[in-house]
Order: sequence, then structure tokens, then C-alpha cells
Amino acid sequence: MAATVIGGGGESSLMQRCKPYVAMVSLQFGYAGMNVITKVSLNHGMSHYVLVVYRHAFATLSIAPFALALERKVRPRMTPWVFLQIFVLALLGPVIDQNFYYAGLKFTSPTFSCAMSNMLSAMTFIMAVLFRMEKVNLRKARCVAKVVGTLVTVAGAMLMTLYKGRVVEMVWTKHVHLHGPHPAAAAAADKDWLTGSIFLIIATLAWASLFVLQAATLERYDAQLSLSTLICFVGTLQAIVVTFVMERSTSVWRIGFDMNLLAAAYAGIVTSSIAYYVQGLVIKSRGPVFASAFSPLMMIIVAIMGSFILAENIYLGGILGSVLIVAGLYSVLWGKHKENLEKEAEAMEIPVAIKGVDGNGRIVDIVELDEVQLEKAQANAKRAAVEA
Repeated sequence: MAATVIGGGGESSLMQRCKPYVAMVSLQFGYAGMNVITKVSLNHGMSHYVLVVYRHAFATLSIAPFALALERKVRPRMTPWVFLQIFVLALLGPVIDQNFYYAGLKFTSPTFSCAMSNMLSAMTFIMAVLFRMEKVNLRKARCVAKVVGTLVTVAGAMLMTLYKGRVVEMVWTKHVHLHGPHPAAAAAADKDWLTGSIFLIIATLAWASLFVLQAATLERYDAQLSLSTLICFVGTLQAIVVTFVMERSTSVWRIGFDMNLLAAAYAGIVTSSIAYYVQGLVIKSRGPVFASAFSPLMMIIVAIMGSFILAENIYLGGILGSVLIVAGLYSVLWGKHKENLEKEAEAMEIPVAIKGVDGNGRIVDIVELDEVQLEKAQANAKRAAVEA
């Protein structure tokens, strides 16, 4: 019976530890699908400003009912400082990040966009260190692993960007590539890749800033569903203003039952409302660096999906870069895992208060000892009693 209880507890503990990993991996599949679907929609002429508006309108409508119903009694009081943080979060995420990312995606390709966004881990780690949310002690192996993993991840992303190499034919791409490049891939090759790269860097910087600020906001406004709803709603209003400034024609707002509607609905429901909520939960439990460390997986998934749907070529440089990225990813995760184990060990050390007696027989102040120190004190007391 005791063994059963212990085993059940261990299994439950294992599931709890695996949840953040499963959640972040699932999000990368959701982000990958968004990249491919959105690329098709942008190639068909949809304005990325309008796409951002519809995306976050869908996100608000899909998550607001759950926030109203489930967090009605636990929702914190709104303060001017919290509202300012939500306003900035909406500006960083829905407006700056999404608009610049979509513009970069339109000028380049899904795989290239994902490769550039893999600088997210490095940017988030640096910003977290600057804001003292992460501590770097190079004398500890876990800190070295996080630093080296970040550098290796960026190196892999840069290798994919700067070096192509020969085309690697996959089993599912041989027949497709025999008939020449897909029109979507050919159109992407003619775009301004330098401009697209700059847009993607700005988007990634805004995304990293959102990770760090969201972690700070959750400490003051501990209601993930409500926070996600407010970010999407305020972001929708901000995006509407930006669209009216940037798009003069009212025809850009038209949307039918086509790929444009699918792109907006999918991006809004999956990669905005659900992603913001799950991302917030993971950031709260494991920190912003842990959440951002999974972004390289999206690039690998997009590269495979792009070869299927958009007939994108897979190059040798992409494969080598992917290997480096995965190696860097696991280095960062190993460092975070060791850090979490240390924190759990420190939390389990319950101090024990005892009273000490000095040489004159007087009772001194209370001394706090952990279990190890207490055992040593008890052993010394027994030894002294025997000698006496």
C-alpha cells in the first residue's frame, strides 16, 4: 500500500514537471501552423495591419468568456500602474511585434522568419539579466550552460541565415521540386530580404520585451486569463488606430470565407488567446528565459511544413543550423532544470528553531538550524553526555 502511494505521488510529480515542456512544445506547433497559413494569406494580398486587427479581435472574443466566468472572484483590482503595463504589453505584442513580424514574413519566407526569431532566447536572456530577473554566475555549471546554449542557438540561427549550401532532397519533396519552384517561393525570393531582416529583428526585440514585462506584470495582476484578454482587447484597439493611419483604402477591411479568414481566426484563437494564456502560466512557473528557449523548435517544424505546403527547399545549412539550435536549446533547458532543482531543494530545507545555552548557563538567542545541522548538534550533545 505504501509503495502504491509513493509510486502514485512520483507519477503525479513527473506529470507536473512535464507540463511546462509539453505546453511550450505544443505552442511551437501552433506558431508553425500560423506562419505557413499567414504566408499564404499575405501572398494573396491581405494587409498585415488588418490581419493584426482581426487576429486579436478573434483572440479577445475567444478568451473573454473564460476570463469572466473563471476569474470573477479572483481577479485583482485594476490600478493605473497595472493598466499602464497592460497598455505597453499590448503595444509590444499585438502592435509592434505582430506588424513587424508579418511585414518581415511577407518580404522573406516562413523558414527564414523563424530562423531570425531564434534570437529571442538571446535577447530575452540579456534583458532578464539587465533587469535582474536572471543571475549569471560563471562559476556555476548551470549558468555557463545557459550562456553557452544561448550563444550556440544564435550561431545556429545565423548559420541558417547566412549559409545555404546545397539543396537536400527529402522523400516528400523529390516529386514536387522536379516541376520547379512553387510560385509562392519564387515570389518570396524577389523580396527585399534586408528590409525583411530588419523588421524581424525589431519584432523579436519587442517579443523579448513582452516576455520580461509580462513576468513582472503577473506579480501584480495574478489572473492569467483576464490579463490575456485585456492584452488582446487593448491591442485590438491600438491596431485599429495603426491600420487607419497606414491604410487609406477601406477595401482592405473586406474579408470573406477564404484563406484570409482562416489566417485571422487561427492566429487569433490558437497563437494569441491560447498562446498568451499558456505562455503566461509557463512564465509564472519557470520564468521568461525558459519559455523563450523553445522558440527554435518552431523553425524546424516550419521548415518541414514549408517543404510540404509551400515547396520550400531545405538546404544543408538549414540542417546544420538546426542541429546547433537543438543543442543550444537543450543546454539552456539543462541549466534551467538544474536551477529549478536548486530552488526546490532550498524550499524543502525547513529551518528548526532551538535555544542554545552558553558556557555560563545562560539561554542565548534562538538559533535556526536546518536538518543536517540539527543532526550534528544532537550527535555532539550525545557525545558530550557520554563523556560526562
